[in-house]
Amino acid sequence: MLTSSETPIIAAVVLVAFGILGWGFYRARPFGKLGILAWLQSVVLMAPWLVFFGLFAAGIYINIAGVLLLLVLSTGIYIFLGRQLRQAGQDAIIKAKATERLANEALEAQTTPENSDQPVVVAEVKLETITIPEEDLNTIKGIFGIDTFFATETIPYQEGAIFKGNLRGDAEQVHNRLTQRLQERLGDKYRLFLVENTDGKPVMIVLPSRTDPKPMQLSQKAFAVILLVATIATSLEAAGLLLNFDLFANPSRVSEALPIGLGIFTILIAHEIGHWLLARKHQVRLTWPFFLPAVQIGSFGAITRFQSLLPNRKALFDIALAGPAFGGIISLIMLVTGLLLSHPGSLFQLPNKFFQGSILVGSLARVVLGSALQAPLVNVHPLVIVGWLGLVITALNLMPAGQLDGGRVVQAIYGRKTAGRATIATLIVLALVSLGNTLAFYWAIVIFFLQRDAERPSLNEITEPDDARAALGLLALFLMVSTLLPLTPALAGKLGIG
Repeated sequence: MLTSSETPIIAAVVLVAFGILGWGFYRARPFGKLGILAWLQSVVLMAPWLVFFGLFAAGIYINIAGVLLLLVLSTGIYIFLGRQLRQAGQDAIIKAKATERLANEALEAQTTPENSDQPVVVAEVKLETITIPEEDLNTIKGIFGIDTFFATETIPYQEGAIFKGNLRGDAEQVHNRLTQRLQERLGDKYRLFLVENTDGKPVMIVLPSRTDPKPMQLSQKAFAVILLVATIATSLEAAGLLLNFDLFANPSRVSEALPIGLGIFTILIAHEIGHWLLARKHQVRLTWPFFLPAVQIGSFGAITRFQSLLPNRKALFDIALAGPAFGGIISLIMLVTGLLLSHPGSLFQLPNKFFQGSILVGSLARVVLGSALQAPLVNVHPLVIVGWLGLVITALNLMPAGQLDGGRVVQAIYGRKTAGRATIATLIVLALVSLGNTLAFYWAIVIFFLQRDAERPSLNEITEPDDARAALGLLALFLMVSTLLPLTPALAGKLGIG
């Protein structure tokens, strides 16, 4: 029987898991068979973790072999569903192209422009209100056509112009074609954005390239270097505190703190390498990382901004998730390796209640260490501490708020409106938690003053990431919750932790 103190934690895990799946199903239904198949893929991707944590909450824990079996089964089902999804997608594409072709033929029969690339502009503001030179503006209008984007109105916007009209065809293909035409005719002088208007309809926005993000200044680079040095120092200091001495007061003992400090810093660097590799793949430039030093855990991660425009939301997702993926995987490997290497006489002896601080870490420790967690003090290898700290740093950066990695992931999958609401919800939760946790208060301040705004729109803001990316994003958010959410003492005791 579960006690009243155990009920809230189990309810929280169940609500989070089914809330994520329910939201995915709600979004998938309007897309019919394709949407349901994609939703099932996300269910299969999360199923091993749901089964693992569900059984764990019920007091049943499975060993590593069982976890690997669940992962293999889910991978096989995921691949099968992927094939079904691609087949259904091909059928849908054929039907859509046939419908689009009939519609275009009917439209061409009703219109008589000599050049299909020239748009029929129905309503237009006076040219003197638009800062784009008239010659350039006419050239820009010439890239549109009834087979791509049928422009109906031109209005001024900042240093450029907004073109309202009707989108003809697939958003990504149309945007790529129009971008190529614009570059062929005006070179690198302008940028073409495809975004949603306030009424939810697609519009084209043309802005001069001089409005692109500016490169880092020398003072900003110097500040980034200062933060890097400070983070190295705090990583070593955090290692010293774990070893029960103050490195700042005993600098001669730096060699003792070096292995753990380097372990923490390795995770931070892996995180940034993940961002850099995917940014390079998508030809996006990043600023130098501005590390956030913290004595408690070495660092809270880094703030990295984009130095060039993002081509689409897929690129935003890939770059945002790559950092936590690289850092999180290395942290998880360190944690599991450390648990496997732990033995009586290991360097650290942690109180068993220490493992109640995270559902993910506590469950993995219970699987690997077994009954050893029932002892008052648990012997653990230093890699356990380093891996745990890395998972916490990764999870904090995956919070769905502003320009944090988690906020960017939410924006890429669900759009700017949902990302804004997620930021507000995260700030409210952090404000409540900060009443008894100074770490939450710190993050609330960081998000509110530095990271609360959503990322600026990409060049193609309409095309959503594919369903595989959406499933990976949901999995990342779920693992973030399972890392930061603690076990109640009663439930932990029932499971043999403490």
